[in-house]
Amino acid sequence: MKKHDLVVIGAGPGGYVAAIRAAQLGLDTACIEKNMALGGTCLRVGCIPSKALLESSERYWALKHEYAEHGITVGDVKFDLAAMLKRKDRIVDGLTKGVAALFKKNKVTHYQGHAQIVAPGRVEITGGEGAGNQMRETIECKHIIIATGSKPAGLGNIEFNGDTIGTSTEALSYKEVPKRLAVIGAGYIGLELGSVWSRLGSEVTVIEYLDRILPGMDSELAAEAQKLFTRQGLNFRLGAKVVGAHCSRDGGCVVEIEGAEPVKCDRILVAVGRVPNTDGLGLEKVGITLDPRGRIPVDDHFQTSVPGIYAIGDVIRGPMLAHKAEEEGVACVERIVTGYGHVNYDAIPGVCYTHPEIASVGKTEDELQAAGIAYKKGSVQYRGNGRARALGQIEGRVKVLADATTDRILGVHIIGARAGDLIAEAAAAISFGASSEDIARTSHAHPTLAEIFKEAALAVDGRAINA
Repeated sequence: MKKHDLVVIGAGPGGYVAAIRAAQLGLDTACIEKNMALGGTCLRVGCIPSKALLESSERYWALKHEYAEHGITVGDVKFDLAAMLKRKDRIVDGLTKGVAALFKKNKVTHYQGHAQIVAPGRVEITGGEGAGNQMRETIECKHIIIATGSKPAGLGNIEFNGDTIGTSTEALSYKEVPKRLAVIGAGYIGLELGSVWSRLGSEVTVIEYLDRILPGMDSELAAEAQKLFTRQGLNFRLGAKVVGAHCSRDGGCVVEIEGAEPVKCDRILVAVGRVPNTDGLGLEKVGITLDPRGRIPVDDHFQTSVPGIYAIGDVIRGPMLAHKAEEEGVACVERIVTGYGHVNYDAIPGVCYTHPEIASVGKTEDELQAAGIAYKKGSVQYRGNGRARALGQIEGRVKVLADATTDRILGVHIIGARAGDLIAEAAAAISFGASSEDIARTSHAHPTLAEIFKEAALAVDGRAINA
């Protein structure tokens, strides 16, 4: 029987990063992944392929609608969907092979198969994807980290058929642009993939149960985003309760909405969130009971109720974000080896990769108001920034929220070009306990979009220069 110091179950962002960091710290580390390709949902059928399609579709859109303003004229612009999908797959393939190379470089033992915890310190591996059901192996270890991620959530009244009614996985590989696409859910996934197919010519209707888009994001920015997406051609049905969906006799689909007209379409993308992926792990055998939301309960150091078994990422509480899982993976193994590991959850950014991008870190105004925390706000629009003007992307704003007494930055929210990159400075500022004054007195290169962040920090104290 093979033995290791640590076994990580799942090779997604949290799992493979935890395995590599553990190996760096001297642990004999193994990682078990049921899929043949490493990288998890994020790399294979999530973050990376969706961003590849977003980039391709955005460039196509820009050629058709924006390049003339730059003095660039082109002929009849067309796109090759098969080539777009092939590029997406090529990017994914390269990155999954990159993870395999990192395992080899760091001497992480890779097992391909389905993992089940049969006892504390003992994991059984059976045939995974492409391996058949004959393979069976048991390994022993001192520590186990569960990093099995999440899967798309369903709706009880909708049955997926893996084709016309499906999840984000299917929406990443449509063989042709649907004439009409219904997206159920106005969160990050629904808006990003809805944007992709809208740019390529689909009539997209986004259906959301709540009366707003982007639940959990700063409501002021969400409202501004909805106006911009509407101008881009997305249709919204908010406050709409979906009670069913089915394929019609003419080969199309219908989404039934309580008390309202149904939405007729050619495809349905169900993007109502994700749920922890804990099926078949054998948790009940070792005495781990899931919480009401299907998550694995852990303490502040990722320890489950069973000594030696830990959990990170989407299977535990907190936002289901790849970089959150990575931070937890590193903190968990460092805690195991050194006795210390920490994640600052107030500095975990979130990004919606639409056009424009929307990024956020820290507390929203809604959260501060609900908690009764006194704050000051500085808000500056993109249109006054020279770099934004040069880019031709003047829509959006940066909003800085600071404690009314200490001036410490509590939250930063951005809608606009390259918001996903700009939010990194804000996350660093929150991590180091910076004040808005600290940012205001830090020199930012000119002309850059980052200057908008500085101006918003100045605006907290009512002294913005260029706004």
